[in-house]
Amino acid sequence: MFKSIIGKKLGMIRMFDKNGNSIPATVVLAGPCIITKICTEETTQYNAIQLGFDSLVNTRNLNKAIMGIFKKNNIIPQRIIKEFRVKNTDTIDANIGQKITIDIFNINDYVKVRTISKGKGYAGVIKRHNFKMQSVTHGQSDRTRARGSSGGQGPQKVLKGMKMAGHLGNKYVTIRGLRIVDIKQQYNILLLKGSIPGSIHSVLTISSCSK
Repeated sequence: MFKSIIGKKLGMIRMFDKNGNSIPATVVLAGPCIITKICTEETTQYNAIQLGFDSLVNTRNLNKAIMGIFKKNNIIPQRIIKEFRVKNTDTIDANIGQKITIDIFNINDYVKVRTISKGKGYAGVIKRHNFKMQSVTHGQSDRTRARGSSGGQGPQKVLKGMKMAGHLGNKYVTIRGLRIVDIKQQYNILLLKGSIPGSIHSVLTISSCSK
């Protein structure tokens, strides 16, 4: 069964279970989504289901190719479109225009979340890779946050994959094994135990997974 949905991070709260234990939870607005396209091995050489999220009123920013897909299938234009790879059996049961809601999930289900982490600009090795600061003794007043040597005597080049200063964050991150602690059906809200990367209102995808 296809169990994936597009959502939006709203923030974090603190919950309490029946034993009084404090549970940190991330609030996610999940769906409703609409199936906008079904990919099969016969048409695209792979099986996938494309979902649309967040209906648009003003469509002037959409190109003609995207608008053509919506008009062809008589679907309300969506602001966000994501594609999910699935098994062949999942594409048989899916229909274009079908609505996907949080009904597909249950409390205590485990899911994986994929989103873009916060961008933190250019960062040094201490912040980016958790390096240790150098000693401030022996007159090293201006080298305490430097990375040190970047290689040996041979070969005379910086090896690929060397941990150095650079762009931090703003990349796709997948968190697995998050448990659904509560579902607010009437508000399309999922409460996931723990934190999720990304800023408030960042778009994310939620898919079922094993523990």
